[in-house]
Amino acid sequence: MENSLEVKNLCKKYNGFELKNVNLSLPKGMIMGLIGENGAGKTTTIKSILNVIKRDSGEINIFGLDNIKDEKKIKSDIGVVLDDSFLSEYLTPKDISKIMKNFYKTWDENLYFQYIEKFKLPQNKISKEFSSGMKMKLKIATALAHKPKLLVLDEPTSGLDPIARNEILDIFQEFIQDEEHSILVSSHITSDLEHIADYITFINEGEIVFTKTRDELLEEYGVLKCAEEEFKKLDKKDYIKFKKNKYEYEVLVENKNEFRKKYDFGVIDRASIESIMLIYIKGEK
Repeated sequence: MENSLEVKNLCKKYNGFELKNVNLSLPKGMIMGLIGENGAGKTTTIKSILNVIKRDSGEINIFGLDNIKDEKKIKSDIGVVLDDSFLSEYLTPKDISKIMKNFYKTWDENLYFQYIEKFKLPQNKISKEFSSGMKMKLKIATALAHKPKLLVLDEPTSGLDPIARNEILDIFQEFIQDEEHSILVSSHITSDLEHIADYITFINEGEIVFTKTRDELLEEYGVLKCAEEEFKKLDKKDYIKFKKNKYEYEVLVENKNEFRKKYDFGVIDRASIESIMLIYIKGEK
């Protein structure tokens, strides 16, 4: 399967933080969700991919081209939504279209204003006066309007109400119906990723914990809830991590069906992406 994006052994060091040998591959036609707590390295990884910050070492290839040496060739094929927008908040949606068509030969003004209308954004109002949700919709419309092949999105549904979030998620799924298109999206709203992501990459303290398919995580992983005396009967090799609560233990297992064949106590719940991440970060081995 051909990849839109390949990151190999990416390293970036700051005072007090370090990305350590980050590796990920995003196939064409797929959505990869990037998860992790604040400060885990999600935004640093994304900004390294976009060459907003310079990597210390490693390789980043987009459509088979180096993201630094071939930046000009690949720039028009990447749509970007970051928390810190490069556009002035004193611009209106109409102003933005006038500016962007000078940046991108592929800028589609009709498509842009279709999104502006769909999102019910006023064309002649400066974005500084928009709500946070409206600002995010404007960024997404701008990212899509030059017809990119790869979307790189940092918290794109942040600040949106549930109805608006579903609307945006539908647009992302429409985008990848073209199998040449792909999306890399970081999000704290893991329930959104459960709806749209094909792969989940979990980063913690600057290192990749895993990349797995969404179905593998949601169908195979489980969370055992049991009492202390039952927990003491578990073999450490049969679980990933555990978290001790006031009245029970929560134990993350990688294959709940195999686990159930060996142990017949406790309740094993279907694991959510959020519960997997929480027990990995807060739990003990």
